[in-house]
Amino acid sequence: MPRSKRPGVYLRVLLSGGVMIGPGKADLLQAIDRFGSISAAGRHLGMSYRRAWLLVDELNGSFQKPLVSAVPGGKGGGGAALTPMGQDILKRYRHMQATADAKLAAELAELDSLLKPGLAAEDSSTKDGPSAGG
Repeated sequence: MPRSKRPGVYLRVLLSGGVMIGPGKADLLQAIDRFGSISAAGRHLGMSYRRAWLLVDELNGSFQKPLVSAVPGGKGGGGAALTPMGQDILKRYRHMQATADAKLAAELAELDSLLKPGLAAEDSSTKDGPSAGG
């Protein structure tokens, strides 16, 4: 799932102890939930398995309970799933994102209207969105 290239608010939440969750980690959790695999989720998001695994490991080590449970691969295959805590964290993050989008829509439109001609929202499909991660 490529990063959106439309104007918007891309929320990064900094928690105690330097723990951060943003669009990249939320998208990874959602992809793991969808595909049932860390490697498939990483492929879908255009990241290596190693990068996806490191992000999952970071998330699992940061919260009171793991967000992702994984079964190692091999002959019988493997897999991954969001734990109830992972589903809760993803739901809370998506709610915060939706709230930010709704609250800041007018201000974003005003700011976007101040761009040079040719860079306005109707031309944003050719511009890069925010960097991945977070």
